[in-house]
Order: sequence, then structure tokens, then C-alpha cells
Amino acid sequence: MIEYFTTIPSSHRTIILAFSLVFCWALEGAIPLFNFQYNKYKHASVNLFFTLTTILINLTFATILLLAAEWTVQNKIGILYLMDLPIWLHAIFAIMLMDMIGAYWIHRLMHTFSFGWKLHRIHHIDTKVDATTALRAHPAESILRAIFLLFGILIAGAEIWMVMLYQSISVLNAQIEHANIKFPKWFDNFLEIFIVSPDMHKVHHSRKQIETDSNFANIFSIWDRIFGSYRKVEDTESIEYGLAEFRTEKDDTITSLLKNPFRK
Repeated sequence: MIEYFTTIPSSHRTIILAFSLVFCWALEGAIPLFNFQYNKYKHASVNLFFTLTTILINLTFATILLLAAEWTVQNKIGILYLMDLPIWLHAIFAIMLMDMIGAYWIHRLMHTFSFGWKLHRIHHIDTKVDATTALRAHPAESILRAIFLLFGILIAGAEIWMVMLYQSISVLNAQIEHANIKFPKWFDNFLEIFIVSPDMHKVHHSRKQIETDSNFANIFSIWDRIFGSYRKVEDTESIEYGLAEFRTEKDDTITSLLKNPFRK
């Protein structure tokens, strides 16, 4: 596994993303949470445009992230090098720290500061949240997320293969937690003990601000519990997605979403 993720080709990372999307689309057809009345392919075309820009930005930053990971190894930089850990435990802690810094905290800051929210709100404008919503992010937000992941790598002391493994898990879980699927309540509650489940993340897409400003975690649900941003909604089928101020079809076009952060 170490050897594979150290040298994983970009094509394989793309295959992982495509496979997880197709897998989640199949689940959405079999066990949907909401029976959306919408053109699934038209909806997907908008979201996949932003997925593509996210992929391109991630590939652009890949060299910087890999150089940072290599530098931490060569110089034993990072808090995990302060302890003599077996490689498997080092990997678990590194993935958790990258998830906390490179996903949870940048996400929470996006909801805290005006400029960050203007960039991030295009993700929340989607009123038909499904698997394609996962990587729907403004290009400027994708850049900020890559910078925070860089900090996470340097602070943790993550090796190259750990970074690639983390990003692969992140993509897979992002698709599942956004997918319009309805797991049995007991199973979703079980998942939520360890990772962000579909029901847990659906709360984050609610129109109610008190619910929107909660459940920021990416992979590990523990961060919301530790930092006081966890919120439970038992009846997730009553959740209404989107933002009150952006409800029309013209608000949800590629051009409008690209311009959205610069609107008053």
C-alpha cells in the first residue's frame, strides 16, 4: 500500500473519483432520501464543471504538496516526529491531522468570515444535493483548501503516501456523505460514531443557519464533537436544502456561480 500510494498516477486518482461517483449514483437510484423532480444530468453538468476545476487545481498543487511531504520526511519536521511511532500509527494520526487542519478548520472558517462565505456559498446554493455536489467549490475556495492542506502536511509531518491515501479517502467519503441516499437509521448512526455519515452532512446543507453552521467535518465526525459544532437532526427528510436568498434557476448556472462571490 505504501508503495502504491507513493507513486499513484493521476489517472488512478481520477478513476477513484469516477468510480465513487458511479457507485453513489447507483445507490441514489436504489435507496434515495429525496425523490427530487429534476433533470439529473443538467444538474450534474453544473456540478461536474466545478468538480473539474477542483481537480485541475488539486493537480496543480500536487507537486507543492508532494515536495512539502518529502521535505518533512527528510528533515523530520512535524509534531508526529516528536514521538517514536510505528508507521501505521503515524499514518492514522497524520491523516487525522490533515483532515482537521486541511478540511475541518478551513471549512469552518469559510462559514465564519464574510469573504470565505462568499466563496463557499456556491456549494450551499444547490437545492438538490447529491453525489455531484461533493466537489462543487469555487476555484478560489479550492486554492484556499489546498493551502490549508499544505499547512496540515507540514504540521503533522505526513509522508507522500499518507497524503495520497488521505486525498483518496476524502474524495470517496465526500461523494458518499453528499449522495442522496437513505441508509437505515441504525446504520447511519453507527457510521456517525466514526465518520461523517450522509444524514450528519445533510444537516449542514439545511436552509436553517443554525444547522448550516454545524457539522463541518470532512471524514472524521470527532472534530465536530470536540470543537462544539456537532448538531443532530433526527428527521433528515424534513430538511430543506439551499439558501433563502438564492432560489431561482438563474442563480444556479455556471456563470452565475462563478460571479456569485463578487455580488453585493
